[in-house]
Amino acid sequence: MSALTDPIVGTRPDANAPAVAEQDAKRRPPRRRRSRLGRYLTIATLVVIAVVFVYPFAWLVSASFKPRGEVFDNRLIPETFTLENYLQVWQEAPLGLWLLNTVIVTVLAAGAVTISSAMVAWAFAFYRFRGRGPLFALVLGSMMLPGAVTMIPTFLIWNSLGAVNTLLPMWAHNLFGSAFYIFLLRQFMLSLPRDLFDAARVDGANPWQVFWRIALPLSRPALAVTVVFEVQAVWTDLMRALIYLRDSDNFTIPRGLKALVDNFGFGGEWHWEILITASVITTIPMIILFFVAQKHIIEGVAAGGVKG
Repeated sequence: MSALTDPIVGTRPDANAPAVAEQDAKRRPPRRRRSRLGRYLTIATLVVIAVVFVYPFAWLVSASFKPRGEVFDNRLIPETFTLENYLQVWQEAPLGLWLLNTVIVTVLAAGAVTISSAMVAWAFAFYRFRGRGPLFALVLGSMMLPGAVTMIPTFLIWNSLGAVNTLLPMWAHNLFGSAFYIFLLRQFMLSLPRDLFDAARVDGANPWQVFWRIALPLSRPALAVTVVFEVQAVWTDLMRALIYLRDSDNFTIPRGLKALVDNFGFGGEWHWEILITASVITTIPMIILFFVAQKHIIEGVAAGGVKG
């Protein structure tokens, strides 16, 4: 074997190979540097977005601990720290009663719309019947109707039933489901294995048992998203409360805050510290709900997007 022959492959090595490899290395983009730079840019962007979204609430909390003359001084750390606002707001308004009314309405509304929408979605996803497609299209088409179109007829119905100035109209409409939640749950249920339901029917389970014991437990991520979305919608619903609630004993949180805005403006001297403090108190439950349910929200949305 010649001295210039490569002992492994038996061919003559290229004398310029080291130089070529060095040139290729110089031409090759620094992937590690680029990936690190992209990571830093992503983190910086997320920090900026987080500050933009968190700052208004941080300002709100800070202003709730300030006296009236310092509410709008734009300082996150109060110069004069006081807890008097939190004591006064409970004396000036029946905030506890409003919170209780809101909790009752929210629980009933979320439970009613989740169960009713799941039943309708299950029927569209599992059963095959004539006219299913057009009927489902009609359900989706109802989402295109503006709320103002049905506002007056709905009020006339509740008024004829004597339910105005009660909590009933605030949640009972959800007994008939919601087109958006029906669509969301149907898309998720379509991804469930149909063979599992057929096997349950063969074993003697009736349609209600298949739905309640198999379909609903498997649809927990989508059901969690439905509950959280509806809780947030009902908790902040001011329009319906303005239409149906007259007595302050029946006020929900949004209607109560509107009453505070109307009552605490005396001669142009607004008691913003009271309004801000009440807003902080009523916002805290939604923040707690988000942190408790954020895992289920992410799982439900991701599962619906991938499987649906």
